[in-house]
This record gives sequence, C-alpha cells and structure tokens, in this order.
Amino acid sequence: MKWAEIRQGIVDSISSAMSSMIILLLIGSLAGTWLLSGIIPAMIYYGLQILNPAIFLVAACIVCAIVSVATGSSWTTSATVGIALVAIGTVLKIPAGMVAGAIISGAYFGDKMSPLSDTTNLAPAMAGTDLFTHIRYMAYTTIPSISIALVIFLILGFVKGGNVEIAETQVILDAISGKFEINFWLFLVPIIMVVLISKKMPAIPAISVGALLGAVFALIFQPDLVQEVAQFGEGTWEKGFVGIMTSMYGDISFTTDNEIVDGLLSSGGMYGMLGTVWLILSAMIFGGVMERSGMLKRIAEGVISGINSAGALIATTAGTCVFFNITASDQYLAIVVPGRMYADVFKEKGLAPENLSRTLEDSGTVTSALIPWNTCGAYHAKVLGVETFTYLPFAFFNLISPFMTVIFGVFKIKLRMLKDAKTENA
Repeated sequence: MKWAEIRQGIVDSISSAMSSMIILLLIGSLAGTWLLSGIIPAMIYYGLQILNPAIFLVAACIVCAIVSVATGSSWTTSATVGIALVAIGTVLKIPAGMVAGAIISGAYFGDKMSPLSDTTNLAPAMAGTDLFTHIRYMAYTTIPSISIALVIFLILGFVKGGNVEIAETQVILDAISGKFEINFWLFLVPIIMVVLISKKMPAIPAISVGALLGAVFALIFQPDLVQEVAQFGEGTWEKGFVGIMTSMYGDISFTTDNEIVDGLLSSGGMYGMLGTVWLILSAMIFGGVMERSGMLKRIAEGVISGINSAGALIATTAGTCVFFNITASDQYLAIVVPGRMYADVFKEKGLAPENLSRTLEDSGTVTSALIPWNTCGAYHAKVLGVETFTYLPFAFFNLISPFMTVIFGVFKIKLRMLKDAKTENA
C-alpha cells in the first residue's frame, strides 16, 4: 500500500471527526458563558431545592433521557443539564461516578430512541430498513434495559445517597445567590437551545447561539462579574468585551465564602478542551490507518466463518461493534463498518434488516461512551469532569444494552424474519 493511500485514510478519518472537535471547542465556550451568566449556577440553585438525595440518580437519568430525546444528542445533554447535575450531586455528597453514570445512561437512551439523533438515522441506513421500523424494534431491547438501569439507580440512591443537612444546603444556596443574580429568566437560554436543536438546527450553529445568548445574558444579569473576569481593558464596554471573550476561550473561576461552591464555579473554556481535542485527533489518525490498510476489516472478517445461528450472528455483530469502538475510536465507524460487513450475512440467515440496525445501536452507539480514547468517551469525561473508568461501572444502561440484544438474539425474542417482513409489507 502506498503512503498516499494511508495519508488519505488519515485525512478522511480526521475529517469525519472534525465536527466533533469543533463542537467540543464550542461546548467549552458555552460552559464559560453559561457559568458567567449564572445559567449553570441557577440550575444548581433550583436543583438543590427540588432534588432529594434518595431519588437523585433516578431523577438525573430521567431528566437526561427527556432532554436527549428532545434534542437527539447525548453530547448536548451532557453539556447542559449534565454539568449542573454533576455539581448538584457533589453538593448532595453522591459519588461523581454514580452521577455521571446516571447522566450517561439517560443521555444515551435518548440518543438511541430519538428520531432526531444522527446514529438513530445512520443505523437503519446501513442495515437497509426505515427509521420508524428501526425505532419500533429497538424499543423491545431498549425499554427493558433502561427499566433495569432505573431500578438499580433507585436502589443505589437509597443505599448510597448522601446525607445533607438542610442548614448545610442553605449555606450553599446563600453562597450562590450572594455571588450571582439568580432568576428564572436565565432558563430562557437552555430552553431556546433545546428548541433550536429539536427543530433540527445543526449542533454547531445551535451551540454557537447558546454560547452567544449566554454572553448576552451575562452582560444583562451579571455585569459586575463580567467586569471581574476581565483582566485588562479600560471603560465598561471594553472590559465587558474582554470578560466575555475570556469566559469563552480561557479559565474563569469565582470565589465565595463556601469552599464547596468555589469548586463548582470554574470553567476552562475552549482552552480546557484542547487536551481532549488532541486525544481525539491522535485516535482518529490511528483509526484511519487501521481502516484504510484493511487491518480492522481483516480482523473482523475472521470471525464470520464460525457463525452458524441467528444468536451467534447477533452476538458476533455486537462484539464487532464494541471492537471497532475500541480500535477505530469512533462511534460512526462502529456502526458503519459492521453494518456493511453483516448486511448480506443477515439476509443469508433470513433475518430482517431491523435486527441488524437494532444490534448496531444496542452495541455500537452506547458502548462508545465507555471507551476513554473514543471520541464519545473522551468528550463526556471532559465535559462532566469525571474520568471514563470512574463512571463506566455505573453507566448501567450502556452496559446492559449489548447483553440485552444478545439475549434477544440467542433466545430468538422479537427476531423479525425476512419472510415475515415481506408479508407485512405486501
């Protein structure tokens, strides 16, 4: 193989992740302006008054599932309500890994089931079925998986839920309200952003609008803090501009009379995301070389010859998706490549394509967040501030889903045959 071909593989691989890296940088700027404007502090402030430690994990999972279904994006969910929920969990003395696991579980439920999700559209396209048939058959494995996860989170909440005194919570609330102007108007920004994404506005412009609106609200509601963040400049307007730009690209933090609150009120902006961008860039270079050289496909094809049943085929497909998430470091490759590899094999076994699309999502979409060097795993770890291996044992939905789809395959539960599909469509 010539170097030009390998180089093109690297370029194509990086290009496929370019939007992800841009989104990551924009999320950094959004986190900065939402902190400066008081949006994230407001979420923490009201969340602490509503959420009880015993039901917090279940509530966090459900809230993230709702937001993710509405937006079709696990990334947007983590970057908005996810950040606030991690902060609330810290105050409620709930382990960060559990909180992040609940957030990831809910976010990926929505990412799988929402018609707006890119992976929900990609999987049926690769398998050869339509979107809503795919969603209907995916619900058979997804609903039991999320139900089991919610039961586990409920048990964990009662067993491991933090013990926080009302007086202690009030001190934290006073510290937040003493530093920021807290009101319900601040929730207009996340609501507008969710509406834009639900109306199918692409993620990059939607997040950009969210970051810019955060900047406007910072100037309106937190003018003194904007001036405080500005490290140089003369005059109110110049300092205002410098303060906003600093929150977007650099480190900002605020001090109160409470150490716990001080630990929550910080953001690295775009600069804080650079380490993750370098990780994704390196992973995509490696994945591009592996894919273009044919090494990934050659390794995966070696297992096809041993398939002799529908259950074995589905288990092999699920394992291949996980394999590509680990080696190619990209969620889309973990759906596209196995989808192309096994489409004809499913037909030969008499299985309808929705069985393949369901397996691609149950194993390719959800396990991407469990790999530290995968674009999804690196992203969520950075945004939530929780290492991948810390939240992995508690991302129950993501862990259960691949096993659920294999169980359905082995025991032939809700497996649709090609002949049945043709009869129904006739």
